[in-house]
Amino acid sequence: MTQTASNRGFGTKQCPGTPNRQEPESADAVSWGDAERTGTAYDFRTDAVTTPSLNQLAAITHATLNDDVFGEDRTTTLFESQMASLCGVETAAFVISGTMANQLAIAALSNHAPPTGILASSSSHVLNFEAGGIAHLTGAMSQPVTPSNGLYLTLADIQSRAKLDPFNTTTLTLCPTRILSLENTSHGNPIPLSELRAIKSWATQNNIQVHVDGARIWHAVAADPERYGTLSEIASCADALTVSFAKGIGAPIGAMVVGSKEVVSRVKRLRQSIGGGVRKVGILAAAAREAMRENWGEGETDERGVLGRVHEMARRVEGMWMEKGGGLARKTETNMVWLDLGRVDAKVLNEMAWRRGLLVAAPRLVMHHQICDRAVELLGDVFDEVLVRVAGEDGAPTSGRGVASKGCVLE
Repeated sequence: MTQTASNRGFGTKQCPGTPNRQEPESADAVSWGDAERTGTAYDFRTDAVTTPSLNQLAAITHATLNDDVFGEDRTTTLFESQMASLCGVETAAFVISGTMANQLAIAALSNHAPPTGILASSSSHVLNFEAGGIAHLTGAMSQPVTPSNGLYLTLADIQSRAKLDPFNTTTLTLCPTRILSLENTSHGNPIPLSELRAIKSWATQNNIQVHVDGARIWHAVAADPERYGTLSEIASCADALTVSFAKGIGAPIGAMVVGSKEVVSRVKRLRQSIGGGVRKVGILAAAAREAMRENWGEGETDERGVLGRVHEMARRVEGMWMEKGGGLARKTETNMVWLDLGRVDAKVLNEMAWRRGLLVAAPRLVMHHQICDRAVELLGDVFDEVLVRVAGEDGAPTSGRGVASKGCVLE
């Protein structure tokens, strides 16, 4: 029988949005620790789809069940302390999601100041994938900036767009930039530590606070800690750093805001105001802490080598695509491969992948530690089929060589 996404454990109910996105309906789809059975071993859409391990389930059963709103849950407070120590900051706050972490961090940094601007990359998560949270929670004006290098914001990009009149002494019509939000990694591309330090130094001189969306910060560190920094070195370049345990690390849920006691205190108050203060949150913190132990380790760098192997997989996928005549829209530096589809229709590629039992959201392919070798082999077959089909139409090149194609992009 030909394998498709539906008979790999993805169910038979089709969801809107992504071609052939299948929603699990059977008990098989919720099997702890079995990425083959749930189908995530064949899922290249995002690293947030990973299946929690049996060790994470065991950690949940041993979690404390005290009240975190009162600050009494030992599992949670211990995990917060461990993360603060890893990042070299005073304290941290566990929250449910990366989006909540980002929005609370930005709101805490704004501290209910008069209308101000928040400068971020035009393709950033905080501006494009968080339901307008900045406008809703802070009332701030977003100041989107397109990175001149096509990858991440540099100090020069920021200086060219920032509004530097923090006390409105020059004109009452100016909306001053008070916060910079930097995404690291940015669509798989890390920001060099030297650039982060230059940005933080300049921002401090100009009374601007820095938020780093480090949902995938793990990949930046794992790629090259000397060039991109350790966790504490990156955290030192931010007034608030947010990290996600559900992207790359493999936890079922959870994120944190790390920073000073003052900032995290405001984060916790804001968290409570939007219903994010969870009573028995220890069961979630326990799973996230176990995911960190399994897939990262106890230190500031990738002790387990798990993410390094994921990066090797990404380079393998990149090589397969290019050897067959494809091009790239972005450099492959961590766990994401951005295909330059040229005349290849993203929907056609996604459909071909689905027929082979894969879930793909071209032009972006995301590697994670649960993708199996067979899935990569099948992806190579998809590349063969789609590139041969296009080349056979009129013999023209299959790739636009650097011009990104429109397709389905997820978080």
